[in-house]
Amino acid sequence: MNKIVTDLRNLGIMPDDTLLVHSSLKSLGWVEGGAETVIKALIAALPTGNLLMPALTYEYVRIDTPIFSMADTPSCVGTIPETFRKFPGVIRSVHPTHSVCAYGINAEEITARHHLDRTPVGENSPFRQMMKYGGKIMMLGCGLMPNTFMHGVEEATKVPYILESTPTKLIVNGVEVFHYKHHFGSLIQRYDRVTEVCEITQGKVLEAEVFIIDAQILWDTATKKVSGEPWFFVSKP
Repeated sequence: MNKIVTDLRNLGIMPDDTLLVHSSLKSLGWVEGGAETVIKALIAALPTGNLLMPALTYEYVRIDTPIFSMADTPSCVGTIPETFRKFPGVIRSVHPTHSVCAYGINAEEITARHHLDRTPVGENSPFRQMMKYGGKIMMLGCGLMPNTFMHGVEEATKVPYILESTPTKLIVNGVEVFHYKHHFGSLIQRYDRVTEVCEITQGKVLEAEVFIIDAQILWDTATKKVSGEPWFFVSKP
């Protein structure tokens, strides 16, 4: 655990950072205690900050299974975030497909308003709220492609491919609501292209290749880019 904290410090992660982590457990190599050890190390590295992880459920909450429970619906994006979802003290935002889990001094405020959005990464989403706290995005052994934060840029700039034209009826914590889902069709998401619009810190945590991005800088530069080139972050098969 101490080695993970040391590696994070060497990458510039500070005790009061707000850090959104996308992750791959196997990329780290063998870790005694597995995902729980990784989570404890991340929390230890942020004693006065906030740790966020996506708890996405789009594989489970669909037209044929339209029910989301904040307490019970599992995440579909890996072992570390699913373990984090059930970790003591973690708060989960209320959203049927793109919820976020958070731990830390501002966790409640960061997650509190997500239920107001009717798109996956709207203005109340923790993916966007974290910018108020100087948020950083860390891609821990999973490359740059699964960067959900970028959907917020796409939604805010209203790129032509991002949302379905009609909302889907879903049941969220027992309440019927209508949500607009993402609509990429056959397009391939190319969020590895963020390297062309902003500076990225690169290094290693244990055996995992790591990328760290300042969320506000990415928001500003990516928004400017797609305002002129709306298809920049996708490609055709």
